[in-house]
Amino acid sequence: MTKIAMVIVNYNDAKTTKKLLENIKDYSRLSLIIIVDNHSTDDSLKQLKQYENKKIKIVESKENKGYAAGLNIGAKYALEKLKECHIIFSNSDIIIHDEKDLEKLGKDLDTKEIAVVGPTIVENKSLNRGWKMPSITNEILQNLPWYGKHAKKKNLYQESHYQKELSFVDVVSGCIFAVDGKVLEEIGYFDENTFLYYEEQILSQKLKKQNQKVAVDNEVIVIHNHSVTINQNMNQIKKYKQLKESQRYFVKNYLQASRFQVFLLDMTKYGFLILLYIKNFLKGGR
Repeated sequence: MTKIAMVIVNYNDAKTTKKLLENIKDYSRLSLIIIVDNHSTDDSLKQLKQYENKKIKIVESKENKGYAAGLNIGAKYALEKLKECHIIFSNSDIIIHDEKDLEKLGKDLDTKEIAVVGPTIVENKSLNRGWKMPSITNEILQNLPWYGKHAKKKNLYQESHYQKELSFVDVVSGCIFAVDGKVLEEIGYFDENTFLYYEEQILSQKLKKQNQKVAVDNEVIVIHNHSVTINQNMNQIKKYKQLKESQRYFVKNYLQASRFQVFLLDMTKYGFLILLYIKNFLKGGR
């Protein structure tokens, strides 16, 4: 079986990262666990260094260039050390019940039929199992207050799509997924032009150009304590701005939106942003 490495990016949240480490550090199926400290401004690096051994490596980024850049640091380290491997990328706010789940994801990739596989994710009392690649129009509609959630739902597959062991999808959630290391290297790793958000959509578009398949394993279930780390390090307005910057980059560079479509995207984002400012003001925030 192909070796499996796991990459986790930490930024100012050693507490949550250590919980995941305690969860997975004794999993024999993991050949290497890489924690990329993305230039934390607290004592995260010092805390995480205490876990370092032959299997667990703490890699320090000299600057925070964003989440995708942190993932690339971990992926390149894994491939340098293991040469050939599957890589599981995971947020730190993930709970894994059994190492057999990670082994199953590795076996899915061993079939060579798929390049990326994600588990079924329990998130906010609902299931996250991937989605269809959104159109430019759908991305624009997602920015509209009160209609955005409805637009997002249109990208979801029907429940009947998930009746088999594996279901092919356009995109899997970026909170935890496995990728064949060789394929990741061939497509040039993650695009580092986004600081946060849209990594999974961009990855899927890059894979599509290479005729590579993406799937969800319906038999593997993990829990995602959604946005714990992001919420600790970023207020709601800053999160929204980061999200929309990434959305703009994705639509312009990967969906090949026209100038007029990019203009519409820019215009539609301001309504929700104004609502956030008002909400934040009423709460006494900044």
